[in-house]
Amino acid sequence: MFIADVLANFATNVNYDEIPRPVVSRAKHLMLDAIGVAFASGKYEFATAALNGIRPLGTGDSDVIGFTDRLALRDAVLINGILVHGLDYDDTYLPGSMHLTASNVPTAIAVAAHTRATGRDLVAACVVGLEVAARLAGAAKGGFQRTGFHATGVCAAFSCALVAGRLLGLTSAQVTMAQGIALSTASGSMQPLRDGSWTKRMHPGWAGSAGITAASMAKGGYLAPQAAYEGHFGFYPMYLGSEAPNAELGIVTNGLGKVWELLRTSIKLFPAGHLSHAFMKATISLVREHRITPDAVESVQVLIGKGAIPLICEPVEIKRRPTSSYMAQFSLQYAVACCIARGTFGLAELEPDAFNDAAIIGLAQKVGYEVDPDSGFPKSRTGEVIIKLKDGREVRRRETIHPDEPDSDQEIVAKFMGNARLVMPEARAAAIRDSVLGVEAQNDIRDFSRSLAHV
Repeated sequence: MFIADVLANFATNVNYDEIPRPVVSRAKHLMLDAIGVAFASGKYEFATAALNGIRPLGTGDSDVIGFTDRLALRDAVLINGILVHGLDYDDTYLPGSMHLTASNVPTAIAVAAHTRATGRDLVAACVVGLEVAARLAGAAKGGFQRTGFHATGVCAAFSCALVAGRLLGLTSAQVTMAQGIALSTASGSMQPLRDGSWTKRMHPGWAGSAGITAASMAKGGYLAPQAAYEGHFGFYPMYLGSEAPNAELGIVTNGLGKVWELLRTSIKLFPAGHLSHAFMKATISLVREHRITPDAVESVQVLIGKGAIPLICEPVEIKRRPTSSYMAQFSLQYAVACCIARGTFGLAELEPDAFNDAAIIGLAQKVGYEVDPDSGFPKSRTGEVIIKLKDGREVRRRETIHPDEPDSDQEIVAKFMGNARLVMPEARAAAIRDSVLGVEAQNDIRDFSRSLAHV
């Protein structure tokens, strides 16, 4: 059997009642986190710009999270994906550097609402998408990033085809075809991390839209390659290039339905690329432990994995002087400077008054980097920070973020409430929280989808 056949059988045959309860619970908490970030994103310029660009294309009956707009199905998924991923505050499956929810959750909710599916249908489809996306990305072992592809964008085109295929009632053979169609749609360049532009934000929603298109065309009888992943011009040989020999395709299917990779997904507690998080934790700890003030700092050196340097450290002059919130989210120099100056890195640090703050930018000029010979990237996220102080002292700390240390349900709920309260009263945020965590009781997901609109 081809990989696409195995995944198609999994997607069409998974029964809600047979999914382990911890997997169901984790999937619902991941959905909650994604929805909360989408609410928070709605007040930012990129969200308004995206909606202004899509509105003229027409209306429909699918909801946009936090807005009154109703758009065509695929357009709503595109916008909701932008909202979930727009602050880079969404979850990350660290072994594959993959944001699982940003594509799969908007696709599952929108297609479930479109088909008037039940809450149990939604959760089962969501579990399929999250699990397959993790495995597809993990098999590349960091290779997509090294070749310049955004794992979230390229892998989610396939997982969303499975999500949509299940909810649209495709046969296993049709879902195999859907993955072959998705092969011709998968896209997502990492270039925005170099210049701080916005297009990375649209990759997850575009993947969701592509997955819906692929599933619908397959249902209509459109023919596509079966060897979508392992074929000579298949996903892994083509998208990984010289990295293809390092891929382990067995990760995609081994233990599928028995070993659940989605349980290893980490929730972001900082609104920035996960590559920076260990450094931020280390810096904040040093500042608190040694009572470091900005004017006491002589210089800062960070030890970072070689593969992460082009993403969050270079070009150096641009990273040291971010001119947009997105550029700030992917600048390690700026992140470290904020953690020294403010003792934190949150949504407030993405505002112009922060990245235009002369004191913070001055600190960023003092942050240098060198390759860490003991980096755990991409299996884990390590970060070592060395601060030299003007009084001659040198303090250092190393932090590691492991993929098998996911954040607790309580932390996820607290994060959701914090994000949702930015745009709505606490009572409504609590009602939505309870609705998401009890979504399996819903008889018609369209009602649930409507409840997420118009803050």
